[in-house]
Amino acid sequence: MLFSNANFGNFAKDPAVAAFSGHYYLYHSIRYPDGRFGIGIAESSDLENWTIMGEMTMNEAYERNGIAAPGAIVLDNQVHLFYQTYGNGKNDAICHAVSNDGIHFSRNPENPVFSPGTQWCCGRAIDADVCVFNGKLHLYFATRDHAMQIQQIGGAWADPDSGFGRNAWHILADHPLLIPELPWEGECIEAPATIVRDGKIFLFYGGSYNCTPQQIGYAVSEDGIRFTRLSREPFLRCGKPGSWNASESGHPYVFEDGDRIYLFYQGSADNGRTWYLSKTGIRFVNGIPAVAGEEPQ
Repeated sequence: MLFSNANFGNFAKDPAVAAFSGHYYLYHSIRYPDGRFGIGIAESSDLENWTIMGEMTMNEAYERNGIAAPGAIVLDNQVHLFYQTYGNGKNDAICHAVSNDGIHFSRNPENPVFSPGTQWCCGRAIDADVCVFNGKLHLYFATRDHAMQIQQIGGAWADPDSGFGRNAWHILADHPLLIPELPWEGECIEAPATIVRDGKIFLFYGGSYNCTPQQIGYAVSEDGIRFTRLSREPFLRCGKPGSWNASESGHPYVFEDGDRIYLFYQGSADNGRTWYLSKTGIRFVNGIPAVAGEEPQ
């Protein structure tokens, strides 16, 4: 699979995938000619061939500068999309919308529904990903330090029956859950992507800012708060010179489809002028994730 949105100059970033009503839906960031970001929607029956269905309209005042980076989950026969406002610096926050058909979404009337406050970070929240863990909906997000220099990951939780409004969210910890520490991670860890397996949360992430290059790492937690890296090396590296992802393999999203697990991710060959999406299979070997056909690192 290699997908981009031809309607927007071969631009597709930040993938999220949901299986719903016999179809697969791919939600992704797009960039309009005026520079604003939005969310595109594509549909597939096989995870390989995608039909562009349109965009998520931006009708609300808090969306006027843009929206991006959706995270998707199916709960109670609805697609729930957790996405960010874009273009507001420290004030970007997480919004919530629901759909009965995977294409048309109704906004949460309390949007934006989550930001982490400014006690331990700048207050920004982007790159949402959610998973159900120990009966709670865990929300993982990227934020920055107060200097807006270091990108890091935080977490919150809500009751799955709460409606996910502003008062539903509780911070998991008043400190970052992961910060960049390894040489290849530079000053950035972002785009958390989770899968729950054997009572643990496995979290994949993009390390280093876009096209520097960003590559994908991974960590594990038994409580959803304390994460341990599983390798000092990237789980998935950028491609060789001349390849479609020579500038980056980044912004992961984990999609579980029955007994199959896929890691969707974005790539660029030209330092971010165009962006494509792809996927690779994942398997667990002795409880550790590995790229299909490879041994754990």
